[in-house]
Amino acid sequence: MASLRVRQLLAPSRRWFSETVSGTPSPPDSPLYPPVVASITAKSKAAKSRRLQRFNQRVHAAATVEEKLRLYGKLQRPKYTVYPQTFALNADRWYRSFTKTVLVPGMPPRAAAVKAPVAAAGATPEAGRAPEPGVEAPGAAEAPGAAETPEPAVGAVPYLDIGELRSLACDALLQESFYQKKKRPFLYRDQDHTPGPFLTQLVSTLAASLSGRNPLLAASSLDLNPEVNYYWHHGEEVVIHGHRKGRVDPVRFQIDDNPHLQIRVPKQLPEVVPLESDLGDVPVIDHKPSKLPLFKKQYENKVFIGSKVADPCCYGHTQFHLLPDKLKRERFIRERLEDQIEVVYRSNGIASLFAWTAAQAMYQGFWSEADVTRPFVSQAVVTDGKYFAFFCYQLNTLALTAETIKNNPRKNICWSTDSKPLYDVVEDGNVKGFNDEVLFQLVRFLLNRPKEL
Repeated sequence: MASLRVRQLLAPSRRWFSETVSGTPSPPDSPLYPPVVASITAKSKAAKSRRLQRFNQRVHAAATVEEKLRLYGKLQRPKYTVYPQTFALNADRWYRSFTKTVLVPGMPPRAAAVKAPVAAAGATPEAGRAPEPGVEAPGAAEAPGAAETPEPAVGAVPYLDIGELRSLACDALLQESFYQKKKRPFLYRDQDHTPGPFLTQLVSTLAASLSGRNPLLAASSLDLNPEVNYYWHHGEEVVIHGHRKGRVDPVRFQIDDNPHLQIRVPKQLPEVVPLESDLGDVPVIDHKPSKLPLFKKQYENKVFIGSKVADPCCYGHTQFHLLPDKLKRERFIRERLEDQIEVVYRSNGIASLFAWTAAQAMYQGFWSEADVTRPFVSQAVVTDGKYFAFFCYQLNTLALTAETIKNNPRKNICWSTDSKPLYDVVEDGNVKGFNDEVLFQLVRFLLNRPKEL
């Protein structure tokens, strides 16, 4: 009986032990289980890193620039509002720190080649009545060979009738300040009364006159009172209020600018210096932006150059900013703040040009995680109607976040001049003390164009 049970247990169909299989099984092609990752909604550093990585992947994978801009500004948090025209003391140093900008006095080297041909064309400063249209300036007859130069220098202003340009500028000034009978302006509205219309007429007249010598101006778009916006991150801070207290957030900034005029062109202006150039140091300010002071608001994050993405004139040429009455130099002189007069001009030029050029770069698909591969150059003129300051800005980097700025040696560059008067006074239909140097610099800006043109 016992032997029968043993035979049944050892039968091939009822064995308790497994048979040995020859050879080893091949490993699977892919992991059997998904990787263990941090939760999207957790408060850990790993979860925050994963959320940031996922956000970057979504922006990189966006099919269009419009979709990329929508994703970039989708998350709304309180942000510092940066005002280009501000009364804050030494605001230019703060703005340079926020935008990683190097300030270089003077105009770029390529503008030096313009001075000799223009001066030879008969541009001696003179006071008196504005020349009549079609009448040459006195100095123009003294240099008859200036227009016969076969190959002018790069960036020069060849074949220009300086007397005609001076006449156009003086006529625009007299039209708004002498010939028209205007009522007394409202309080703090003096800039809209005379300087604003004068600047509009001056720029439109000069641009129309010079469009025959600069094909880029002929294809440009002139915007009156446009809107320019840019939103970016720079640095980190700890949230001190609310349900997110204790979390580390990027410091968010928004510039909402309204230049008086701006010229947009279909082709990009040439670079001034190479992309990796280092022309100076950027101020390091460890204080919170609220000490400037800047104030936080929460509203739409917007990136806008003054036109939609589909507009063919998607590059900036020159902006013209009109300072308000509250920032007049007489106010600073009265309060013994003469050293802050040029600060107002520099702050306006740096903040406005950074916002404009950075928005142009984002219209081309670049952003903080996909830095620019070529520089973006734009120009600006800041004036109160009489004193003019000139700025040239080259955007070399958009990587300003706490993660991307660590290994980023690039710096944005801004060239600037001090403000100079276009004229001294207008009396009895005469423009006295007209400054040709300011007019020449304005003409150089308007004639700037790519090398292929």
